Amino acid sequence: MISDAHVGRTYPPTEPYVVSREKIAEFADALGDDNPAYRGDAPVAPPTFAAVLAAKAWGGLFGDPELDMKLSQTIHADQRFEWTRQLRAGDAVTAMLSIDKVRARGNTAFVTVSVALDAAGDTVCRAISTLLHTWPEEATA
Repeated sequence: MISDAHVGRTYPPTEPYVVSREKIAEFADALGDDNPAYRGDAPVAPPTFAAVLAAKAWGGLFGDPELDMKLSQTIHADQRFEWTRQLRAGDAVTAMLSIDKVRARGNTAFVTVSVALDAAGDTVCRAISTLLHTWPEEATA
């Protein structure tokens, strides 16, 4: 099970994801946002597009057998972003997850993770999530 001993653990970066004009437009359409900045030859991505890329890095966390975390037992409790610049069409983005904080009590833990989204060697955004995870009672007995 995860504990404060895991704070600072990082996972390898994801394979690069190339942000395309088409995906930006699809995401904006799904949001119902017709902002012209999300269209045309040189669009930028809506800010919450970063959550899609950050979630790609969660595989390391949920695939770590030492932590025994399962997505089906997790609630995404909080999300925030720290931006350096907007994501643009053509950016090849990697995502690297780190465990920042763990507060565990009994069979429940609040886990704060940050995902650094890097493009061309620079961190474009940090996506910080707080996850609430619960294990079956017998797992903590």
